Amino acid sequence: MKSKKIPPAGEIRQSQILSTYGPGSMLDLPNKSVIVGGLNHWLFGEGKKRIFEERLEDAVSKVLGRKGILLYEPPSSNKELDGSRTGIRTFTFPTWFVAQIEEVWKSPAGKEYRTRPLLSKNLLSKGKYNDLDDQKRPVVPVRFVQACVNGHISDIDWYAFVHQDSASSCNSNLWLDESGTGGDFPDIFIRCEVCQKRRPLSDTTITDKKALGVCQGSRPWLGLKTNEKCMNPDTGKPAYNRLLVRSASNAYFSQIINVISLPDGDQQLRESVNQVYEEFLQYAQEQDDIRRERRKERVANALEGFSDEIIWHSVQRRKSNLPKEDKTIKQIEIETLLSSPDAVGEDQPEGDFYARNRHLQDLNEQFKDKLERIVLVHRLREVVAQIGFTRFEAAIPDIDGELKLNVTPAALDLDITWVPAIENKGEGIFLSFQQEAIYSWLAKESVQQRGTALNRGFDVWLKRKGISSDKLAFPGLPYIMLHSLSHLLITTLSLECGYSASAIRERIYAGTSGYGILLYTGSSSSEGTLGGLVQEGTRIENHLISALELGKLCSNDPVCAVHKPNETYEERFLHGAACHGCLLIAETSCERQNEFLDRALVVETVEDLGAAFFCKFSC
Repeated sequence: MKSKKIPPAGEIRQSQILSTYGPGSMLDLPNKSVIVGGLNHWLFGEGKKRIFEERLEDAVSKVLGRKGILLYEPPSSNKELDGSRTGIRTFTFPTWFVAQIEEVWKSPAGKEYRTRPLLSKNLLSKGKYNDLDDQKRPVVPVRFVQACVNGHISDIDWYAFVHQDSASSCNSNLWLDESGTGGDFPDIFIRCEVCQKRRPLSDTTITDKKALGVCQGSRPWLGLKTNEKCMNPDTGKPAYNRLLVRSASNAYFSQIINVISLPDGDQQLRESVNQVYEEFLQYAQEQDDIRRERRKERVANALEGFSDEIIWHSVQRRKSNLPKEDKTIKQIEIETLLSSPDAVGEDQPEGDFYARNRHLQDLNEQFKDKLERIVLVHRLREVVAQIGFTRFEAAIPDIDGELKLNVTPAALDLDITWVPAIENKGEGIFLSFQQEAIYSWLAKESVQQRGTALNRGFDVWLKRKGISSDKLAFPGLPYIMLHSLSHLLITTLSLECGYSASAIRERIYAGTSGYGILLYTGSSSSEGTLGGLVQEGTRIENHLISALELGKLCSNDPVCAVHKPNETYEERFLHGAACHGCLLIAETSCERQNEFLDRALVVETVEDLGAAFFCKFSC
């Protein structure tokens, strides 16, 4: 039996599905508003394309608590040979509408309101409203719905809301009264035509009133009868509905995990150790023994590119028969980037990764005691997967790229066995910083004082969000410094590399394996391999100088420079000296949503705190 031929309601790019229009998101079409269907409503036909990336599959399986999660590319909108259509199904949502009839209603106090009928779907005929004169009137979806912290969403029970009684038998016509021009909640009322009960929409914003009732776990993106039990993850009690504006920026936050496809550095390490383990390394008793064994030409050739410490750890694990070490996403990436003295990967046209180290003999003197390595990434592959979504609050990954579920994600499917993913090809620049320089900088009293101030702001932010400190840790000063420098570099690089600032993305590495910044760009087309970033990497010190000059003075100084993170009247608790005039960039480029930034840790500002990592440049 052939599927019913239904023309598509619209088209969006595959990358947008993962970021903006994934399962559970809402969007406006020309004639209605819809919610995007879950994975169980995606139609692939015969063209289901799997994406292979073992590290990402393992990471997604770990987060979701399910083994064997696979990655598949979202379906394209095409017709199959039998006439059936592929693509993603959507469902009409919300199912309450406002008729395009504007009348004037005068309250008992004499105030006039613009008023329009508020209608449920069953009061419409072929998508139109028949008024008292039997004229067909157009309708638009109501812009207010209800949702909870677990991502559930549903229509507001307007009858129960206006009568403040879920058991009310009054089901007369409802009207939406508005005054003023700003659309503020205190100026919007829901009114019953017969009993004249009337209630302001602002009642929904008062949390202790719990005006919208207990959440029933509605998941309309998964289909009918898919409700689940809903509990507040913080209190363990039933969660209450909150008012949500359909088009608001907090209506949908996609939860994604991305990795850079890299050669298996652990496999290379194992193969190198295998060559000389039986004859030489199995007898090592301490790390110094590894250094002595390297004096032998055969051992030196086999272990080239790996430090004594890494080799010693590998030997210890082999002797103890320990399982494979569980490394984070970013830990594997930086270890691979730092593992080779010359090149990583193979220079092949269709390869996933190829990078070469730039020799530092001609590096500017003022950076020689800071930079450890510059890697020109000629070719890279990024794989991005969506594992869920949230409403009201976004889930932020930690500095190691691991997703911290301080916010409960909503499900993409009833029984998830795969998640949507896309792959991008591109290029980039990697800068590695000397650990000794980082440690020496952290030991300064002025830096520690600045860290205390930033920590105070972070503590206030945790309290405002209701997040306990054991669920989300302060990222640390090295991360904030490198993150701020990354934003300055993105701004300066975009002026000459051929890519816009919004097309350049960042990955910050600030852990025990090393400290570094990867700036890269990528797309599903050949645009991600123009060579502009690699070319600018050959003279990255010029861009570093420009970035540091940019960070010294902001157009909002001195207000920006003297900002205190814990000041409650500004509510910029995760910012030091940072604002839209200096450090904030497009959120598509930033891995932390423009948070945890402070240029005072990079270079001296007008406040002169003495906490700059590049003190020689500005002191």
